Amino acid sequence: MTGGPFCSGMVFFEVGPMKFVLAPYNGSLPQLAYNPYSWSKTTSIILLDSPVGTGFSYARDVEGYHDIGDFSFSMHVLIFLNKWFTDHPHYQSNPFFVGGSSYAGKMSPIIAQHISQEIELGKQPKINLKGYVVGNPVTGSDYDDNFRVPYAHGVGIISDQLYEAAIRNCKGSYIRPTDKMCARVLNTFQNLVSEIDVSQILGVNCIRGMLTHRFLSEEYIQLSDPSPEQPTLDCFSYRYYLCNIWANDDSTREALGVKRVTNHI
Repeated sequence: MTGGPFCSGMVFFEVGPMKFVLAPYNGSLPQLAYNPYSWSKTTSIILLDSPVGTGFSYARDVEGYHDIGDFSFSMHVLIFLNKWFTDHPHYQSNPFFVGGSSYAGKMSPIIAQHISQEIELGKQPKINLKGYVVGNPVTGSDYDDNFRVPYAHGVGIISDQLYEAAIRNCKGSYIRPTDKMCARVLNTFQNLVSEIDVSQILGVNCIRGMLTHRFLSEEYIQLSDPSPEQPTLDCFSYRYYLCNIWANDDSTREALGVKRVTNHI
């Protein structure tokens, strides 16, 4: 699972088996290539669009999109896994890890705990749970945000002098400053960080937030869908631009057997 919440596309990003061919977009369907570093080369992976409304997942009733808190998120995944292992019993003996990045990294231990509890209760199917794996996980906004200053110093984004000033004036608390000097230091920090792409600190600072999230419901109605702003080819987000075009193409959805659906902003 990936983060957001409501991010999709792990087939093409991170550990997925495919990637987009990076070429100037010419109006045709973006081309795909195999990812030589995919985890699928050595393991069996379920890439899950969750919570409901992510990617091609949808609810038959619009009310289903309102119940998407952390608990319901984890329970939906648990229900899915139980159904999947019931339908694919030959995988039940495989060592199983729950994996998630970013916001899904927050959910992975919760889901693993639910599975562990069902194992203790003797429920079937019995999943051979071995643990959970998280990458760059969300833990809590205060904790995560507070660590941005020491992290930025550790990777060379801010100078020793600015970091020392932050330590001296903020005393380890880098959110909601009450000290004027601390606030001034953090304002300088924010100005410096704004010059980089915080998701890809070694890349070019490019367009962010260019794609709006849309829920899917069962009934199909054609809606106008403005194209997202196109980033330049050297932007990491150019991959997201290609993914948006690919995923919304009728030929893609037909090939994957995706139901025709309504887009709800």
